[in-house]
Amino acid sequence: MILNQSVCIVTGSAAGIGAACAVQLAAKGARLAINFTKSEREAHEVAAACESKGGQTIVVQADVSSDADCRRLANAALEKWGRIDALVNNAGTTKFARHDDLDALQAADFERIFGVNVVGAFQMIRAVAPAMRKQGKGAVVNVSSIAGITGMGSSVAYAASKGALNTMTLSLARALGPAIRVNAVCPGFVETRWLTTGLGADYEAKKQAYEASTPLKSTVQPDDVADVVVWLLEGANKVTGEWITVDSGMHLGVAR
Repeated sequence: MILNQSVCIVTGSAAGIGAACAVQLAAKGARLAINFTKSEREAHEVAAACESKGGQTIVVQADVSSDADCRRLANAALEKWGRIDALVNNAGTTKFARHDDLDALQAADFERIFGVNVVGAFQMIRAVAPAMRKQGKGAVVNVSSIAGITGMGSSVAYAASKGALNTMTLSLARALGPAIRVNAVCPGFVETRWLTTGLGADYEAKKQAYEASTPLKSTVQPDDVADVVVWLLEGANKVTGEWITVDSGMHLGVAR
């Protein structure tokens, strides 16, 4: 895909990985729909950063767990630019809870987490698919997690949701080809405000333990994930149905 003058929607792009993806895509000349649920000020700051790179932007409030909001976000891009070339399903949520504390999660927690992480991603793909099919091409990257492969992560509900997202990536890669490619990235410990807030006082110890256990002796930065997302959109024209881990090798097991 030629990213210059392409139209890309990045959900959950007010901060973290989503913001890094948006800025990198803007630097390639893409036109960006910046999405936020609550962080309006941060979303406009990301839009300004994208525009400083030469990209055009619109900022759209939408909760991806709402199908009507997903369709409205897709329509906003179509009304502005008349096409949709790429979707980065980055919006996500969790509840931090020990995996062995079975009383820490309730059905409502699973419903909320799956509503954003799985149903929301599906609804966004469904919202953009008609435009991509009409054009004869398009690409989707789902921002998943190593938790969906290892069963680790912030909670059982989160890990299960990312496992479901990985499986959905395979299903839709088959169903939407040849016009639309669907892939996923599975980051490990990413240094973001989201993780810092969620882990609280445990953050530094968890970070050091992660670094010590990985072959590359490092955590992951948002731009590291964005690098792979951009490649999957721009340079991976024959790649679909793949999960790419971006975790400094954590999935390999404890480094010797």
